[in-house]
Amino acid sequence: MSNAPRVALVTGCSRSRGLGLEVCRQLAEQGITVFLTARDPSRARALAEELRGRGLDVHDHQLDISSDESVRAIARLIEERHGRLDILVNNATGSTPDAPPVSAVDLESAQRVVDVTLFGTWRLIQATLPLLRKSNAGRIVNVSSSAGLHGDPVWGLNSKIPVDPSYGIAKAALNALTVKLATELRETSIKINAVCPGFTATSPRLAARGGRPVPEGAEGVVWAATLGEDGPSGGFYRDRELQAW
Repeated sequence: MSNAPRVALVTGCSRSRGLGLEVCRQLAEQGITVFLTARDPSRARALAEELRGRGLDVHDHQLDISSDESVRAIARLIEERHGRLDILVNNATGSTPDAPPVSAVDLESAQRVVDVTLFGTWRLIQATLPLLRKSNAGRIVNVSSSAGLHGDPVWGLNSKIPVDPSYGIAKAALNALTVKLATELRETSIKINAVCPGFTATSPRLAARGGRPVPEGAEGVVWAATLGEDGPSGGFYRDRELQAW
């Protein structure tokens, strides 16, 4: 097993310019076997075929992290094929295009955001943790956002920039989940961190607003996914730098 390629699972890979796809590419270029997943199986297949066309070991699979059945299915598949999981990148998130005041948020929409961002991630971690425990160096990365920080004056919880409040609140809860899990797993070889990719140009609109290139945003996620034995756990990082939250 020690000579076998590491195995990674990346969620939320549905866009051709998306962070998830770029994380998959960077991991696979390190010789890691990658499961690229998305709710839409046709999108996952198309993006995985793009990477396979470059000679990378990438496998597509449908995954809806809000579904117990879907989560159990991907865990069974990885166990049957590899017997373990080395890297879990929780990139899938919920969001809405609206940015109302928090006092006027539609709570049904907010619940959907929290269900995916927090509980979906939590569900997948619980399902794959037995596989991560079988790894010599399990790594979990929760892709978070400065929108969930107290300490970010531009995008954080105190910011006046119109951002969907449910998104920031869900990311703050995801950060808290990261700390609680890191505390529980402290005596194991598993490391878990939250990573903000920064303001990243995952669409032409965001590029026009000055978003950084997607590979730059993905680099910090990949760093946390491939930490060495002496790497940190339980923190919130952006560009490898610990952030106050």
